[in-house]
Amino acid sequence: MRGHQHEGDSAQDVLDFNWDDYLEETGALSVPHHAFKHVDQDMQTGLSPGMRLEVCVRSEPDQPYWVANIITTCGQLLLLRYEGYQDDRRADFWCDIMTSDLYPLGWSRQHGKTMRAPEGVREKHQDWEALLEKALAEENGAPANLLEPLRGRDPVELLSAGCYVELQDSVELGQAWAAEVEENVGGRLKLRLVGTEGLPDTPATLWLFYLHPRIHPPGWAKENGRTLVPPAELLALRTEKEWEEVKQRISELPQDEALSAELSKDQPVIAPHTFKEGMKLEAVDPAAPISIRPATITKVFNEQYFLVKMDDLCGIEDSEGPGRSFLCHRDSPGIFPTQWSLKNGLTLCPPPGYQGPDFDWADYLKQCETEAAPQQCFPTQIEHSFKEGMKLEAVNPMSPEHVHVATVTRVKGQYIWLSLEGLKTPMPELIVHADSLDIFPVSWCETNGYPLVHPIKPPAEKERKIAVVQPEKVCVCVSVGQGNGKYCSPKIYFNHRCFSGPYLNKGRIAELPQFIGPGNCVLVLKEVLTLLINSAYKPSRVLRELQLDQESRWQGHGETLKAKYKGKSYRATVEIVRTADRVADFCRKTCIKLECCPNLFGPRMVLERCSENCSVLTKTKYTYYYGKKKSKRVGRPPGGHSNLEGVVKRRGRRRKRRKQLFVHKKRRSSASVDNTPAGSPQGSGEEEDLDEDDSFSDDSGSELQDDMQDDSEQSVSKSQPTTPSPSPPATPRPTRRRRKPRSPSFSDDENHPPSPKVRIEPPQKLCLETSPLEWSVTDVVRFIRTTDCAPLARIFLDQEIDGQALLLLNLPTVQECMDLKLGPAIKLCHHIERVKLAFYQQFAT
Repeated sequence: MRGHQHEGDSAQDVLDFNWDDYLEETGALSVPHHAFKHVDQDMQTGLSPGMRLEVCVRSEPDQPYWVANIITTCGQLLLLRYEGYQDDRRADFWCDIMTSDLYPLGWSRQHGKTMRAPEGVREKHQDWEALLEKALAEENGAPANLLEPLRGRDPVELLSAGCYVELQDSVELGQAWAAEVEENVGGRLKLRLVGTEGLPDTPATLWLFYLHPRIHPPGWAKENGRTLVPPAELLALRTEKEWEEVKQRISELPQDEALSAELSKDQPVIAPHTFKEGMKLEAVDPAAPISIRPATITKVFNEQYFLVKMDDLCGIEDSEGPGRSFLCHRDSPGIFPTQWSLKNGLTLCPPPGYQGPDFDWADYLKQCETEAAPQQCFPTQIEHSFKEGMKLEAVNPMSPEHVHVATVTRVKGQYIWLSLEGLKTPMPELIVHADSLDIFPVSWCETNGYPLVHPIKPPAEKERKIAVVQPEKVCVCVSVGQGNGKYCSPKIYFNHRCFSGPYLNKGRIAELPQFIGPGNCVLVLKEVLTLLINSAYKPSRVLRELQLDQESRWQGHGETLKAKYKGKSYRATVEIVRTADRVADFCRKTCIKLECCPNLFGPRMVLERCSENCSVLTKTKYTYYYGKKKSKRVGRPPGGHSNLEGVVKRRGRRRKRRKQLFVHKKRRSSASVDNTPAGSPQGSGEEEDLDEDDSFSDDSGSELQDDMQDDSEQSVSKSQPTTPSPSPPATPRPTRRRRKPRSPSFSDDENHPPSPKVRIEPPQKLCLETSPLEWSVTDVVRFIRTTDCAPLARIFLDQEIDGQALLLLNLPTVQECMDLKLGPAIKLCHHIERVKLAFYQQFAT
């Protein structure tokens, strides 16, 4: 835990806290991650979509250079598209800026390198030389300094322990002093002022996020005409001669160009202000941000900066220590126009020494013989995502080394009021700006291996200290040391171009971040598995595949993962490896469990072609040739209710109870209809609606649908004698009467009640030249493009729906898996039913 521990908290208390459980227990929501802009910024490299650069074309024999556009950035990975492809995404490629040959525009000609368009661009543009000249003449090239040899290092790597920065004084604009970085926690820096070695932490150390406007690279003071002067509270600690020696040492500190570029690229432009000396306003005291009080502009340095002092009528005029006066610009947080508190229903605390029962601004301004700062001096408000009751993590300003669980108790404009939890002594609510650098999303501390101060559980709940598997919660003791490389996982890449298997939605996989990590093995792999579960057609089905069997040999760390599906929640214990040397094998074995390409995710990034050659597979073919060796139907994941033999057994006796491993949290009626098609792209695994005693849901409401689907799929098997079928003919249920094969949507058997599903009548007869059973994904896409649903063809291509999968699509699945509204879904199903009817009439008889 890096030596950090909140006083009175044991290590076990820290490990016991789980954000998911806490949010569930309190019924609260977390503040969205995107609300914390500074947290996302610390992983950026400065390169952004739309920039252009030169890259080596490896596919050409002589490896010339060509201009490429940045399409997407993901940490140090860039998705590039060669100039000339316009909106064509087929030739997009990923590259790592740390290892790839990337250069600013004009570099190739300056160094005598050949520039020639790739073959694909030459086919599109005969006059590609003119295209090149136009690209080189435009002004959206990537900055050269971002493509230097030290490219790609994020602030966490640049601002490592032992490096130095310069701090602008919090009161005097023209002064600065140096500080050494003692620790970097996710971009939050613990800084020790130079010259205070061997002294106590306070006031020699302070915590600031790396984007704080006071932080600058070494040499900044000299370049900007500032004077190196130690803070006033430290002057008495050394003699004047000693401070001069320290000052000389600071001036000799080496300058890091990469660090200078990193710290300067994200600094906002300071807008000019219109404040004047003597104006009054309302302000939050930065040293104790728990109340709003009157304040005065005591000094205007220039058109960007001015000094604000908290009012004090007790006669102490020289009390300009830290927290009493602070440097501001127009957009600084914590300053408001007069009457702001009154207009927002808040209490304005009068200044110390104020006489009178109630504070009144009009009387106060008259008493001070001054004016209020007009409204136009202050910036306009912007929207944010904070709402009352939301949870987050926040720094305790009275003890900056501690980060607490916090709750938003009030929201007024751009400001939020926070209640810190886990305090031994009650503390007033904090007043924080929505863009504060001292607030973080939930799990930020866990991600960065830093202790989080959280509410202390009652003693009765603290007795569980060993690994115990229970229906509702798994409590596991585990070391989370971040500094030991043995337990540090490398980056885990999501290779979305690899085959996604029958359970995972290819489109959702493509939307995941390019990689997770590096970091603690358990934390990184837990996040990876959580993202995969949420990318599934049926998250509960994937959770069941990943759960730890009772008979399995325990070799790693048990972690409780969750899934939500159709309004119900599920939990299961999943084994996660703890050491870096087992990560690659764990990822590969997990891929095999999920019947996807072994390279779909893991520490190896697939840039172009997968070594498994999985691009030739469709969900239907893969499930048959490479899936689990169980009796199942076309494209369906194992264990589905479509396995009739399994259904007969299930009705005859109960399955083995696995209550401890897979728990459905809410007990409710679970009669449901499973109309999920098999290979289409989801696969029709059995419903995962498990109640508390772990029995399967009763699918009695879908009996007619199952019976008709059984008939249709039996016909599918009989109609292809020369083509290997991915499954044997379905075993009929002994209690059911067989009927002639016909389309499930056109059943009119008088002996059965009408299907509760929407009945879709085909508009006209369709004649097919080939059997849909033989259609490839391309054939299906070609057919869809001939209909009035042509814009949906991309979905069929992305989800790899071939002819066999197409025949199993129905309205509920089209709506759920393709995210279509009812109108477009019905229109699409009209054409699918035309294909089904034509298939049964032409090829299934």
